[in-house]
Amino acid sequence: MIPLHPLAVSDVLGGTFSAFGRHWKPLIGTAVLSYGAALLVTAGAVALGIWAHLDTFDALERADRADDNAALASEVISLAVGFGLVAVVGMVCMMFATAMTQAASPAALQEAVLGRPTTFGVVWRRAISRAPAVLGTLALPWLAAFLVMALFTTGYVALMVAAVEHQGGDLAKILAGVGLGLGLLLVPLMIWLWVLFSLAPSVAVFEAAGPMQALRRSARLVKGSWWRIFGISLLVYAMAMVASSLIQVPFSFLGLFSMIPGLGLTSQVGEDAAVVQVFLSMGGYLLFTLLGSFVSQIVTTFFPQLAIGLLYVDQRIRRENLAPSLAEAAYGPPPQH
Repeated sequence: MIPLHPLAVSDVLGGTFSAFGRHWKPLIGTAVLSYGAALLVTAGAVALGIWAHLDTFDALERADRADDNAALASEVISLAVGFGLVAVVGMVCMMFATAMTQAASPAALQEAVLGRPTTFGVVWRRAISRAPAVLGTLALPWLAAFLVMALFTTGYVALMVAAVEHQGGDLAKILAGVGLGLGLLLVPLMIWLWVLFSLAPSVAVFEAAGPMQALRRSARLVKGSWWRIFGISLLVYAMAMVASSLIQVPFSFLGLFSMIPGLGLTSQVGEDAAVVQVFLSMGGYLLFTLLGSFVSQIVTTFFPQLAIGLLYVDQRIRRENLAPSLAEAAYGPPPQH
């Protein structure tokens, strides 16, 4: 799939397209199953939360009618705690699903680099066994991104309060300055950490390494090639975003066309039938829109990760003379899964 020598940018891009073309079925299957399971668990948690707080909703309504602020605050706190736990469950499920897709890319790439076929079962077993380690490698970059976003959000809200609402006084101005200023200062650090540890998920899968070991190994492999890896990664993510936007265009047009028949019939039928027809038309539009979003999300998920996995292979070829071992493995018997 790739030449067994240090890879040029064209080799990385060509290998990424080739890997996705050969292994799109197990990759998409892993994404559908992972995110589908995460959505089902989240929906179940939401339903359970609503069922458990039916009495709370009634008490909240009674307190609102009675203008009982103390009881109202108590019920609001109860709802906030309950649905806060639901939000945590949903977030954990989505994080694990993301780790599954991050692990699936190098799992498929292991065989793709050697020119061997693979199956959904093989990719799924490798991904699910390495997902906890991959999740651990993603924690630090995610934490850095969350910190920067929290600072920007705090600064923006404080700025709006001070400039638009004319409230908050000096405290709002200080929070706005600190939040926005510190957020801007930390953006370069966040980008540096993102590139430094970008190879960690591939290390966790290829080398069956733990989270901390994978982070240290990624830092060693990136050292001396930071700008090259940053440039190629930025190019790949930009290509994925453009492709994602282009993919959504035909689905948006199909969604708009699906609304035309229903909108034309609303004046020819009764009021109830017109309402049903409008809902069906909107349902068709939402269906096509969600389908387009799902397909584009597949591209933005797997294309960059496959490219970064190839950058990991490239760094090992450059630094550790991995090419002879790959050649020997490619012509040897396939491993037993």
